Amino acid sequence: MDITLPPRKGSQPYAIDSTALRHIVIIGANGSGKTRFANRLAADLGDKAFRLSALNALYTKDKDDTSPNSIDTLYNQSVAGASLLRPDLAGQFERTIGLLVNEEMLSLIEQKYSGNETAPHTTRLDHVMQQWQKVFPGNRVLIESGRMLFSRDITSDTYSPSRLSDGEKTVLYYLGAVSFAPRDAVIIVDSPGMFLHPSSIASLWNSIEDSRPDCTFIYVTHDLQFASSRGEGCTIWVKDCDPGQGVWDYDFLTGPDGISDEVYLAILGARKPVLFIEGDGVNSIDAKLYPVIFNDYTVKSLGGCDRVIESTRTFNSLKAFHDLDAFGIVDRDRRDEGEVSYLRKKQVYVPEVAEIENIFMLEPVIRTMARLNHRNPDEAFSKVRTNILHLFESDLRQQALQHTRHRMKKGVEHRIDGRFANIGQLESHIADLSRELNPRATYESLCRTFRRYLHEKDYASILRVYNRKTMLSESHVARHVGMRRDDKDTYISTIINILTYNRRGADEIRSAIRATFNLSDGAGEEA
Repeated sequence: MDITLPPRKGSQPYAIDSTALRHIVIIGANGSGKTRFANRLAADLGDKAFRLSALNALYTKDKDDTSPNSIDTLYNQSVAGASLLRPDLAGQFERTIGLLVNEEMLSLIEQKYSGNETAPHTTRLDHVMQQWQKVFPGNRVLIESGRMLFSRDITSDTYSPSRLSDGEKTVLYYLGAVSFAPRDAVIIVDSPGMFLHPSSIASLWNSIEDSRPDCTFIYVTHDLQFASSRGEGCTIWVKDCDPGQGVWDYDFLTGPDGISDEVYLAILGARKPVLFIEGDGVNSIDAKLYPVIFNDYTVKSLGGCDRVIESTRTFNSLKAFHDLDAFGIVDRDRRDEGEVSYLRKKQVYVPEVAEIENIFMLEPVIRTMARLNHRNPDEAFSKVRTNILHLFESDLRQQALQHTRHRMKKGVEHRIDGRFANIGQLESHIADLSRELNPRATYESLCRTFRRYLHEKDYASILRVYNRKTMLSESHVARHVGMRRDDKDTYISTIINILTYNRRGADEIRSAIRATFNLSDGAGEEA
């Protein structure tokens, strides 16, 4: 389904294919017209629109949302039909709970009188309770005498939803209300971070989006940090509105090529240190991993390593305009210690592994994943290490050659930049380069070093120098840590999922990955 955006100053109407997007973020300052923009979108979408507002749900109880699929409309229809609902519930928060409990009770009654002795089918409330307990581990939800009750743990007294904090009510409202959205709806959420703790906002909305893969989510916010957390989607920056003409001034913020004005403003709005990374911001492993490792930073994907290095330098050179620090992360690839040291001085950090895939092969990560899958960590790591040693041994000369090539390239670039009085001096200098650089000596030295790594079974050093994209698959790490599928994508996504939702093992994995950056100066450490 195409979503046609409101009229834009000086251009034709623009349509977005919602089937290709999980979400759209509408950002803008107070008074910029973003709420009017969302209202126009909802009106144009008609029956496909489903609006959510925690502020209205908790505190606006004297005015119903009369749109076709709203919680208020569903509640009024249920009260008028065959239901157990009280007719005096006020506000969408109470009505959402009422709808959930009503459906649950009707399901139990139907089960009892149908004569069907099979287990009752899973209800909407069952799904909501499961999600609630993921957000608030240890908390319990009970249905008793047609009421929803809560407790902190199995020994605590129960209490009604009215005693929940505003944040807890907001989570419950979102989980419940989203379950009532019609199939393939466009769910428009006003101020998605309101009443929520900043550390939980991204993971909550990730979970909610996963619960409704059929829907497109549109978030209306002025929180630039929230906007940056929605990696796979479209961000629309609403700058101004002309209510009389019914047109808006807005731009699309797509994957940045360097530091655009929009990205610069977004970074300043977030008021957090900035971390520039490689990758495309959507599909790259960097964009999925680093935000959940360095979660106290505004993480921005900039594409290639040269852009990361230059953008970090540029941003830090503009200190007169802001008080934020910018850091960068690039893959080690085949950089030597001199290059790594130079980049660190520029606040660009390089992990102690050759490329980002190797991060998932770190010994503590493998051991943690084995423990989580009830496997012996020593045995799992030993098998993976043996496989990596065999791979590296068969690849040793080719790896040494690639490292030599990299060093020769850097050496030529450095030496060719000298000043020469005439072409003859340049020719003479180039003729002497092979003797001066001595690639064979470099190659043989690297071969000796790599053989020493093998002899000493120096797994960490091999990860630091070994570039092999197929390493994860060929080492069979997923199988050895006890995963059902011996598949690198499943292995990577499982680790990122653990980190995203702070599940068991997340602290150990996060600490191991942070440690590989040697951030002794405190950069990147969690506040």
